[in-house]
Amino acid sequence: MAETPHTLRAAEPRDLPAITGLIGELAEFERLTHLMQATPESLHPHLFGPRPVAEAVVAEIGPQVVAFALFFTNFSTFLAKPGLYLEDLYVQPAYRGHGIGKALLQHLGALAVARGCGRFEWSVLDWNRNAIEFYERMGATVMPDWRICRVTGEALAAFGR
Repeated sequence: MAETPHTLRAAEPRDLPAITGLIGELAEFERLTHLMQATPESLHPHLFGPRPVAEAVVAEIGPQVVAFALFFTNFSTFLAKPGLYLEDLYVQPAYRGHGIGKALLQHLGALAVARGCGRFEWSVLDWNRNAIEFYERMGATVMPDWRICRVTGEALAAFGR
């Protein structure tokens, strides 16, 4: 498929409704709507408040936001360098295969290099073969020996006591 002309730019507060809508679509795609709590109001302080903890890039076709990538800085103790961690990337189905996902990943890779990061990482669901194959074609290594550990909700409250 041919690339569709699009624009990538840093997200702005006015994009929060569109980003939240895309997060909802991502939750449906990943069968995780039961975990969806994001609203424009709940995202605002974390992306645009006095101490933002994450950043986002959006892809537009004309005035419409059709994709986003949300990321943050992490740190590698072994490399003694910051890293860039992609939390979520989503392209609306009608625009997949048009170069937008690749452009977002390349943009974030260039940002990681410009910021002196030692690595650029993200997770992928093991059942999402299309995404895994796409990432591998771009040069990513899917780490077979690593598993994500997570503590959330009531377990997190108890864990922190």
